[in-house]
Amino acid sequence: MKVKVFDESHEEDLENDINKFLEEKEIEVIDIKFSVSTSIFGEEQVYCFSALIMYK
Repeated sequence: MKVKVFDESHEEDLENDINKFLEEKEIEVIDIKFSVSTSIFGEEQVYCFSALIMYK
C-alpha cells in the first residue's frame, strides 16, 4: 500500500489535483480521507483543504 497527500487552500484546487493524480496513474484506490481546517491570520480567515489517498 502507498499513500499520497494533497493540501490546497481552495477546494477546487484540491479536486483538480486529485483528479489529475487519478487520471495519470493506473491505481486501485483503497480509501480517501478528507479534512478541512481553518485559522485566523490577522483579519483574514485561512482555509486548508487536504486529502490522503491510500492506494495499491
